Amino acid sequence: MWSYLLWGQVALSQDHLPTDYLPHIFHKERREQFRALMPPNSVAIFFSNPVQNRSNDVDYKFHQDPNLYYLSGYTEPNGILVLFSEPQFNDGGQYKEILFVQARDPKLEQWTGYRLGTMGAKEKLGFEYVLTAQEFLQGKIDYSKFNKILLSKPNGAFTDNVNDSTDSYDLFEYLLGKVNSLNSIRKTDSNPDLNQPQNSNSRVDTKVTREIVAGLREIKTEDEMQLMRKAIKIAAVAQCEVMKAMHSNMSESEIQGIHEYIYKKYGSEAVAYPSIVGAGANGCVLHYIENNKTRVGNDLVLMDIGAEYHGYSADVTRTIPANGSFTEAQRTIYNLVLKAQNAAITDAVVGNDFSNLENASRSIINKGLMELDIIRSEEEGRKYYPHSVGHYLGLDVHDVSLKGKFKPNMVITVEPGIYIPEGSDCDPKWHGIAVRIEDDIHITEKGPINLSIDAPRTVKEIEELMKQSSVLNQLILPNLNTN
Repeated sequence: MWSYLLWGQVALSQDHLPTDYLPHIFHKERREQFRALMPPNSVAIFFSNPVQNRSNDVDYKFHQDPNLYYLSGYTEPNGILVLFSEPQFNDGGQYKEILFVQARDPKLEQWTGYRLGTMGAKEKLGFEYVLTAQEFLQGKIDYSKFNKILLSKPNGAFTDNVNDSTDSYDLFEYLLGKVNSLNSIRKTDSNPDLNQPQNSNSRVDTKVTREIVAGLREIKTEDEMQLMRKAIKIAAVAQCEVMKAMHSNMSESEIQGIHEYIYKKYGSEAVAYPSIVGAGANGCVLHYIENNKTRVGNDLVLMDIGAEYHGYSADVTRTIPANGSFTEAQRTIYNLVLKAQNAAITDAVVGNDFSNLENASRSIINKGLMELDIIRSEEEGRKYYPHSVGHYLGLDVHDVSLKGKFKPNMVITVEPGIYIPEGSDCDPKWHGIAVRIEDDIHITEKGPINLSIDAPRTVKEIEELMKQSSVLNQLILPNLNTN
């Protein structure tokens, strides 16, 4: 339990916190792996994400840059991790990494929450050399002596908090000034741009950083897999509970709320991405997030929602009939997508890549759509199956990777779909049908493991589960008529 002085009084930190966070030895080992791949005489610099403003003086809940978290475990804003390819020396001895953190400030902490500070970062995160962000601005590093400066650009819009001289904007602007003085980087006044092409003689490099991190993050350790299994299990359980609670008078936002309530019930800190709940033709919008249809009626409801647990993402999609029973047309399209997904999952093996899954799923869907006279040639299939078959999964829902052959302990999604908008050039009985089935697959030496299998996938399983009663439907809430 942490304690500290707050305006002369002793204040205690939160207790009863989760105990299954990644251990600091995990992050230390990842730093050692990264360092082993750095060019000689180089320095790598990782920034916290900037705080994002929602409106006026209200900010969004902070979400750490996944690369910085992966290598440090630090979850606060205004931090910098610096790694050196070789040991550095000062009067206090040698060091090979520095973590810069936001300083303790009891007054601010009463408003915005606890900070680790330098001592907390040493104790909790296992770093030996920790300085404040203010010390980063004091020129602790001589960048001119390194052959390569490896940068990891933080995401998000940079805005300057005039009340904080050590926010992400100031820290990043300071670094840009230093490397600009080396004539190695370009930027505009308001938008630092690290994506300019870099030649082999450039001292500053962002490409190498991305490649090293992607190569590490695409392979999950058992510690990571435990968190991923938890996130995916939560998402699958939520799909089951929604199936039991679903009825025609529900709204899309109510369905979203049930999913996200289950997430919170099991300790998920957030959704992994904005929740998608699309009834009927709304499901044809691939990233539909308005979720404002007031009654789902007899439509199919496409629910693409994932829990985030300790930074790791789930991504599970189920499509179910709001009234509990598939119509013949809905069942036909659903089973075609399921057949394509099963074929793609079977091909999710070591040595294959996404092209194998793509070809397997697209061949089945195209042939099926032709047999149903929805398309006239296989080339038309992309009109109704417009996206790729899947992506990597991890700290990001669309996780980083080297995009090569599948290796053991990668985690991917497999998510074929068919979307037939109103007014499509086919029999109107198909109009408004949108089906996506998405599962999270662990690639192993023994073959693919479906981590989200707890959420029913077949028509029979879904209809059987939807017959069960739900305690959520026993809630009686007051009428909110405000007239």
